[in-house]
Amino acid sequence: MKKLLFRAFFLTLVCLMPVCVMAEVNVHVSIPFPLPPPIVFPAAPEVVVVPGTDVYVVPDLSDEVFFYSGWWWRPWQGRWYRSRYYDRGWGYYRGTPTFHRHFYHGWRDDYRNHRWRGQPWQHHRIHHGDLHRNWRNWERTRHWHKPHPPRPPRPGYHGGGPGPGHHPGYHGGGPGPGHHPGYHGGHKPGHPPDGGHKPGRHGDGKPGKPGKPDRGKHDGRIVY
Repeated sequence: MKKLLFRAFFLTLVCLMPVCVMAEVNVHVSIPFPLPPPIVFPAAPEVVVVPGTDVYVVPDLSDEVFFYSGWWWRPWQGRWYRSRYYDRGWGYYRGTPTFHRHFYHGWRDDYRNHRWRGQPWQHHRIHHGDLHRNWRNWERTRHWHKPHPPRPPRPGYHGGGPGPGHHPGYHGGGPGPGHHPGYHGGHKPGHPPDGGHKPGRHGDGKPGKPGKPDRGKHDGRIVY
């Protein structure tokens, strides 16, 4: 009799255990976190990289939206959400993303003032298409962690003056490229000046003989 009771109790316990486990699972699944409201973008957002990091921010939004390691990130009501798209597909992310644990939260003021922690910040916007084409390579090569010296000017070009195609030593106003020494305009090198006039020829006469007198005006008088 005792054996029968023990077996019945054991069978009952075995049958109830899966039910308890399923009930526990249902409790965890049935409490989803609310999703953040969608953000309406008139166009694909342009981003700015935070100096010395691989984190990109969207400066034109009042909400915090980041791009990092192939994901769009946004905090909302004390929780974090991420998506592969900037305008949809947000899902709850448990915890805080690694890039934000030591993130500088004063970036907006520095962005407006073109200063980054007291240093000049010449930021430039990155188009959405360029970001998705290049972010992997930029992250792999640590592109934004390298110092970027200003691009050196072209030889002979100092801004505000001659641009592309400028020849060193040519400053405008005088003979340009292709100038021949001894040539001052009006005739070509190797050709006699004054329309083919040769030495010894005067007017329309023959060489060595005086030609017809030239008539012209000189000081208001007609001279011969």
